[in-house]
Amino acid sequence: MSIEPGIPEVSVDVVRVFTDADGMFGNELGVVQTSVATRGSEQSIATQLGFSETVFVDEVTQPDEAGARSAAIRIFTPAGELPFAGHPSVGTAWWLAGRATPVTVLEESAGSVLVAVEDDITWIRGEAAWAPQFEFTELATPDAVDALDPASYTNGHFYLWSWIDESAGRIRSRMFAPDMGIVEDEATGAAAVRITTNLGRDLQIEQGHGSRISTRLVAGGASDGGASVDVGGRTVYDRTVTI
Repeated sequence: MSIEPGIPEVSVDVVRVFTDADGMFGNELGVVQTSVATRGSEQSIATQLGFSETVFVDEVTQPDEAGARSAAIRIFTPAGELPFAGHPSVGTAWWLAGRATPVTVLEESAGSVLVAVEDDITWIRGEAAWAPQFEFTELATPDAVDALDPASYTNGHFYLWSWIDESAGRIRSRMFAPDMGIVEDEATGAAAVRITTNLGRDLQIEQGHGSRISTRLVAGGASDGGASVDVGGRTVYDRTVTI
């Protein structure tokens, strides 16, 4: 890969976020350490990479007296910048921990995103107001979700889902966002925040080809006094590419 002539090479770590328990599936995420080579070229880099999101990690603070750190990040789809997104937040928090710089907060354009780690699950806390608007459609069965054709969606942001087991809070979902330059998203944390808020309960979400997202509704956790949502999942390193 190569970007615009005259721009130095950029190393991109690719991780997969929201894998299953065996480290399979998950949504690819490009993670880039911000540098002179990337500043001002974030959108062109993200567009060329073609992942549903690419993150640029800026300043990581020194630990405070309690040992806590924060990191400032920017998130880009192939078509534009996002103020908040779930799978980039989870994946970046995991990536920073793997570099011996774990953080408790990610500073994003939308606000301060809390981070926690429980066993092999990385959790972030988001607010529905931070997420893009989606057109949510409940279908009758998981098979109906499986049968959807991404080519049928040419504009907008669509999230289609069905109960697998309503009593257990398990749903099957797919997401199409051509306006973001995303034909189909393998796993969507921001939509998980919104549907958890809409349904008013914790969820176990099976999205895409086999990705797994867990959510927990947090009463009164949002900046406007409403509910916020913890979104959690597993992340694995996939590869490093140079552009």
